[in-house]
Amino acid sequence: MTKLWSTTSKLAAGGGAFALPRLTIGVFHSDQPTHRLAVGSDRRRLSPLRKDQGWILPAQSEGLCEYDSELNLTTVSVDAVLLRDVGLDATDLRLQRVGLLDPLILQFAATFQSISNADRLYRQTMEQAFAAHLAQTLRQQRPEVVGIDDGRLRRAVEFIHDHLAQDIALDDLADVAAMSPFHFARAFKAATGTSPLQYIIAARIELARLKLRSTGLSVAQIAHDVGYGDISRFGQHFKARVGVTPAAWRAR
Repeated sequence: MTKLWSTTSKLAAGGGAFALPRLTIGVFHSDQPTHRLAVGSDRRRLSPLRKDQGWILPAQSEGLCEYDSELNLTTVSVDAVLLRDVGLDATDLRLQRVGLLDPLILQFAATFQSISNADRLYRQTMEQAFAAHLAQTLRQQRPEVVGIDDGRLRRAVEFIHDHLAQDIALDDLADVAAMSPFHFARAFKAATGTSPLQYIIAARIELARLKLRSTGLSVAQIAHDVGYGDISRFGQHFKARVGVTPAAWRAR
């Protein structure tokens, strides 16, 4: 069953309203210096895009897109099931990107129409590889943590994601934030709704979910790569958060 659809179109100057049932990637094949975009409202914003730039919009996105010259555009829409397999929520607003696109995403987008009649196994393998790479690319950007307006806490969040494989202590995070450990812990929980320890565990398990689906590394190696020296503890944390063991998650 196809889980990814690719279409290339030539659109007359103008544009209009759009509604996307699936996460969709748009790749521009011509410069659009006066491109205007509104997502979730009718408030247009100037978003100049050049050839091989574009956007990634989550499922259920609605808005307006306007351009003043003919637009040659490739769109790739991705089924939510395929994205769930690599740990992405297709409706997550943080997935939205406008501007530069990863070169391999561009290459995949250019390939899918040419393999529309290929063997199902080959196409499905390509779809899974694309989804895994898309997930890895989108996760490279620092997560936006709702409620964190304090730059000190944002620095701590960045430190966490840069050092997940290491033994992160509360003192380390407090030092990065230039706060006492006591005040840092209280401020962090007030901003994120969770303790620093639980935030770190969640970040490690999320990264592990991605690695289990997108790499051939052993469970033990992945546990080590995301900061667990004890594989049994890793398994306990993973099952508590995901509902299945790491091996069962990979086999789904």
